[in-house]
Amino acid sequence: MGSCLMAEQRPAAAAGAAPGIKEAEGRRREEEVPGRIAGNGVGNAACLFTRQGRKGTNQDAMVVWENFNERTDTVFCGVFDGHGPHGHIVARKVRDTLPSKLRDLIYEDYGESPISNSDGSILEETLSPYADAEDKSPMSGQKQEHREFFCTMKDSFRKAFRVTDKELKLHRNIDSICSGSTAVTLIKQGQDLIIGNLGDSRAVLGTRDQNGRLVAHQLTVDLKPDHPREARRIKRCNGRVFAHQDEPDVARLWLPNCNSPGLAMARAFGDFCLKDFGLICVPEVSYRQITEKDEFIVLATDGVWDVLTNQEVVDIVASCSDHSFAARSVVDLANQAWRFKYPTSKTDDCATICLFLDKEDSASGLSRSSVISKAIGSSQIAPARSRKPRLSSKRVIPEDVEDGSDSNISGDERSFESFTRLNTLLALPKFGDTSPTKK
Repeated sequence: MGSCLMAEQRPAAAAGAAPGIKEAEGRRREEEVPGRIAGNGVGNAACLFTRQGRKGTNQDAMVVWENFNERTDTVFCGVFDGHGPHGHIVARKVRDTLPSKLRDLIYEDYGESPISNSDGSILEETLSPYADAEDKSPMSGQKQEHREFFCTMKDSFRKAFRVTDKELKLHRNIDSICSGSTAVTLIKQGQDLIIGNLGDSRAVLGTRDQNGRLVAHQLTVDLKPDHPREARRIKRCNGRVFAHQDEPDVARLWLPNCNSPGLAMARAFGDFCLKDFGLICVPEVSYRQITEKDEFIVLATDGVWDVLTNQEVVDIVASCSDHSFAARSVVDLANQAWRFKYPTSKTDDCATICLFLDKEDSASGLSRSSVISKAIGSSQIAPARSRKPRLSSKRVIPEDVEDGSDSNISGDERSFESFTRLNTLLALPKFGDTSPTKK
């Protein structure tokens, strides 16, 4: 459902329209929602930026929806990293569908403001349908009211992810058998934060420690196939986890009887060829109360985190005197880091959202050039030009595509040269290959 309107709110003519017409109208209405940005742009409290890598079509998608659920104190943020031959289509479909599903479910299940932990601690639940017995009491010791609220929000997130995945499977015009997307999403309502994570994109908080230093705090776990809990579930479902001989540091998920598709994450939307073999679309959901020490949150796809550390990203954002260009600065530095650290590899797509928890600028005490030198490891890289627009502008910045970035290459034509940074090794499973391969 691309539209932000509930079914009963749609015009009668649209209800009887052809599927293609209804989808086009849904996308148009979604784009017209005030406060919703689904491309490079700037909002009241957040900025977004993505740049295509050198592997083909940009498969990253992102969205910021301010005034979410018709509340002025609420914002939804999400980044989605597609993979496989049609990953760019899957990521955009999830971007356009998931927020509306989540909004409607939260409204049905829990319409009031959340109840927060007074000490700002994180209430986290990491169970999956295949979780082990030792993981079944992560909230022991918490107050009953906190348990009830968290369980309600967790259920809303899980339902929305499940319904989105089911609709993706039934969609006639999207081939998601061997294509999929990760997702890292959050809802900030007042001082309450709910994070839903699926896959290996990441959310990182910039906060002050006891000494007043700005430090990075990772809010999500990278759900890779070799994570102990994920690996146990996959093996129980007869999936296989091992690394390709040419990239021993990247664990992948494989079908039981053939060397396909080699997926580099343990949870994702789509990828239905693996859904019976350990891949799930159940998100990890966590809660945190925002404190006065928390300054901003960065959501980004793995193209950023593969080359920059959490602290480097936090330092880059803090060094920007103009918040409206923080996301672009992270992507710019990630692109430069790819060229410096992996000169023989093709740069991955990068997408970043910076959500500022306090609209007032804060003194970072960091010079931009020093941050660049630390992040990239080279003082020869010139800092980006300073820019003046303020964050309050809601203009949309056109997507920046570098020259020679093969922008006309479709998702199924992504090059496998320097494949060590691809999310899937093979686009399609070879079901005819029945010979099992051992580690």
